Amino acid sequence: MRDLSPTPSYDATRARVADYFDGTATRVWERLTSDAPVSRIRQTVREGRDTMRAMMLGELPADLRGARVLDAGCGTGAAAAELAARGADVTAIDISPKLVEIAQARLPQGLPGSVSFRAGDMLSPALGQFDHVIAMDSLIYYTRPDLEAALDTLSARAGQIVFTLAPRTPLLMAMWHAGRVFPRADRSPTMIPHDHRRITTPGLSRVGRVARGFYISECLKVRA
Repeated sequence: MRDLSPTPSYDATRARVADYFDGTATRVWERLTSDAPVSRIRQTVREGRDTMRAMMLGELPADLRGARVLDAGCGTGAAAAELAARGADVTAIDISPKLVEIAQARLPQGLPGSVSFRAGDMLSPALGQFDHVIAMDSLIYYTRPDLEAALDTLSARAGQIVFTLAPRTPLLMAMWHAGRVFPRADRSPTMIPHDHRRITTPGLSRVGRVARGFYISECLKVRA
């Protein structure tokens, strides 16, 4: 059985991502995930993320009353709000306290379910057990060993995980090396494209891919 404790490389990557999202990127992502006008490039990213979020949520039941769901890397809270609208008891966690503040402010009132926002590590054992986990674009920065360890950790605490990866395609690899997704000042920590067929996590299956301009992402799931 693999060691489920976070590794130094996982911790180091998590720290870099936290610094990015709590630094110059906060305003960028606040605007990107709103209805505010954005550049053509960022508009494709916005549309791609909206399509991917719908794909991921399509893997969960329409009626989530009584279900406990972890939104691992909740960002500005769009998925958490949709889950609560289905009646779920949502724990929405992100490593960026600033993004959590935005998510809290945006959460609609009067939803059938509930959302508990937290800033911290999505792998924390203190979060407890869940029926479902969604992790949208929150695992894309990790090496394969750290990714597999994270999935093993989450699998031990949930019946199903739905998550995204950057697929290892020629186009994405070219974009990745060229650094064209965002201007340099706004660029996120380096994502790591993966071939999902090489991931050894038990119960893994592919859901689908979204390619919308500068947003390319693969949806996968793990069933315990």
